[in-house]
Amino acid sequence: MTIMWKKLLLVFTLAATLSGCGYNAMQSQDEAANAAWSEVLNQYQRRADLIPNLVKTVQGYAKHEKDVLTQVTEARARVGSIQMDAAAATDENKLKQFSAAQNQLGSALSRLLVVSENYPQLKADQSFRDLQAQLEGTENRIALARKRYIDSVQAYNVTVRSFPNNLTAMMFSLKTRPNFTVENEKAISAPPQVNFDQQGK
Repeated sequence: MTIMWKKLLLVFTLAATLSGCGYNAMQSQDEAANAAWSEVLNQYQRRADLIPNLVKTVQGYAKHEKDVLTQVTEARARVGSIQMDAAAATDENKLKQFSAAQNQLGSALSRLLVVSENYPQLKADQSFRDLQAQLEGTENRIALARKRYIDSVQAYNVTVRSFPNNLTAMMFSLKTRPNFTVENEKAISAPPQVNFDQQGK
């Protein structure tokens, strides 16, 4: 009977120690980050699903813009070839690769929308306008989902790095998670150059 009580006491002591050392908070925040990542993927998938219809609609009016249409299609294929689940999001290199592919797709879509400005009939087409509105809404949802993911990763990383939680994290090999970064950080941190010398020439 005493051995059983000692075992029970040991289990309760271990449980109390683990709950007071931040382990449960780290697990909870890790799960929150995984859920936020799933929402990021959900919104990127929504954008990818809109692209074939958008390309098809533009193709009907802008037959001479083959290069832009091809770039969008190829960028979408590159994004689709990268398998990113919550576990892959903890790998900094995979996250950078995924982010770069999504940025390329975003750039290709921007060029496609600029091209559409040259075709008044296309701009007037109701299905194109609907697709464009859905795409803009999706881009907003992507930005919001990324922000929520960034916030959840930040909360998790702060917990993992804070004392005494960092001791628990080391004991269980829990590491900080990588987060989204801006590829051209130097370029966007530089002040914009404004030059009016060419105006009116």
